[in-house]
Amino acid sequence: KCIPHKSRGPHGAVQPFSDEDASIETLSHCSSFSDAMSVADEGGETGEETAQEDLQYKLNVFIDSAVDKSAKTRQGALDGLKAAMATRILYEFISDRRMTITDSIERCLKKGKGQEQCAAASLACLLCIQLGSGVESEEVFKTLKPIFKNILLDGAANIQTRQACATSLGLCTLVVEDDILDVYATMESFESLFMRSYVKEDGSRPSLNPQTTLLHTNALLSWALLLTICTGSQVKAVTRKHLPKLPRLLENDDVNMRIAAGETIALLFELARDMDPAFEYDDWEPLCDKLNSLATDCNKHRAKTDKRKQRSVFRDVLKAVEERDFQTETIRFSTERMTIDSWVRKRTYDAFREFVGSGMNYHLQANEFIRGVFELGPPVLVDTATLKSMKISRFERHLYNAAAFKARTKARNKFRDKRVDVGEF
Repeated sequence: KCIPHKSRGPHGAVQPFSDEDASIETLSHCSSFSDAMSVADEGGETGEETAQEDLQYKLNVFIDSAVDKSAKTRQGALDGLKAAMATRILYEFISDRRMTITDSIERCLKKGKGQEQCAAASLACLLCIQLGSGVESEEVFKTLKPIFKNILLDGAANIQTRQACATSLGLCTLVVEDDILDVYATMESFESLFMRSYVKEDGSRPSLNPQTTLLHTNALLSWALLLTICTGSQVKAVTRKHLPKLPRLLENDDVNMRIAAGETIALLFELARDMDPAFEYDDWEPLCDKLNSLATDCNKHRAKTDKRKQRSVFRDVLKAVEERDFQTETIRFSTERMTIDSWVRKRTYDAFREFVGSGMNYHLQANEFIRGVFELGPPVLVDTATLKSMKISRFERHLYNAAAFKARTKARNKFRDKRVDVGEF
């Protein structure tokens, strides 16, 4: 399963892979880190150290292989790094190597093709999620942001790469960008894409192929994500500009575009009503009729799975617009729970989950940045008995408690730094 030991040099240094040593299959097997987990479970403290060393060795191999001459090797290395960052907290390891990884991502985006570029765009997002908001991720994003934008707006670029850049640019901007004017500029880039799916002035719908529609859908979802951090005045301006036009996207032939438009409409209504409880929309009744039609859609020409997914989403969207109601969802992880109780929180949660996938619960437990986004506070230290009952490996328990302890220490240090001498009474 793991990388052959012949790839180590005489002193354990990592040597470049040959195509035989680093096929996609070999690298993808290593990305599971199953060997490291089993060693940790069997060997106690010594096993944990061995597992950490093995994990770091594999990660270093992936980093080195991300600039290999073989496209197959680079692809495997990117996938291995993605798998690791999605399912582990690797801040300390990654922090020291962030610019090396960034250089590899830049090279893959500029010189790679299709699938490799998409993997590089996703890895950039996971890198920012690991680093959190701050100087380190700003350095990464400063390098990659112009590349993302160039690819996104280049009509001649690979369409799948543009789709990936639309999604990654949105989340990276949310994580890193601290200048709201830069956020607005990125939103305008997204607008320039999805507005091409709007109905034309003469009432006709644009004729677009499915891949272009998917690009516009991703741009709309990233735009909606950034809308969640906009100022009140910007939300008002956006509502005036887009709310009259977004309902026509509900007529789109693509189910994912219809759903993205519906959820964005619900989000706009929520934000507008948060600012002004008396907010009214002129075409409210026709909009509700359209939403109700989609929530009860029985069109025989549509796939059953599409109709089922669509009806479920639009029942919730209709409730949001008509009754100001939200279908609350509870996310349980470890001994904690988090409530998704608004469209703002749902859009944010869905955006992070798209990149970390099954690792979302682990990041909710131990990733300081993601916990900050959802206002969960520092990671909670859990007693040994509870951790054992969680049915995770000894090595994962060790990583979890290490992350929690580190976060609490940092939080306390920040608090101590902020304390001032109030003098004697």
